[in-house]
Amino acid sequence: MSEIHKPSSQEDEYFALEEIEKKHRLAMKQAEELAEKTKQELKQLHYMKCPKCGMDLHTLNKGQLEIETCFHCRGVWLDEGEMKQLQAHGLHDSGAVIKAILNIFKRKQFWKKNDE
Repeated sequence: MSEIHKPSSQEDEYFALEEIEKKHRLAMKQAEELAEKTKQELKQLHYMKCPKCGMDLHTLNKGQLEIETCFHCRGVWLDEGEMKQLQAHGLHDSGAVIKAILNIFKRKQFWKKNDE
């Protein structure tokens, strides 16, 4: 009968390391998927919610600009780049966008006075 040769210990180590590396890659992939899933769930939970009071935000269109406002705490929220758009529009002679924004703030002051 012929003898069955066992692989050397180096071969055993090699395959053991390969198996460990394979499991590590799988665990990393699962962790990335879980992180992305958690990120999406948090985004959906907080999307269009007021960062101050948690109530729904509503979009007001002022020309080409969209401003989110909370009718509960009367907060006004701007997205990235919208402040620059406001400043750019405010430099024109009419300044209609800046005037519209200032009117929102004036109404906020009016609301606060009437609430007292």
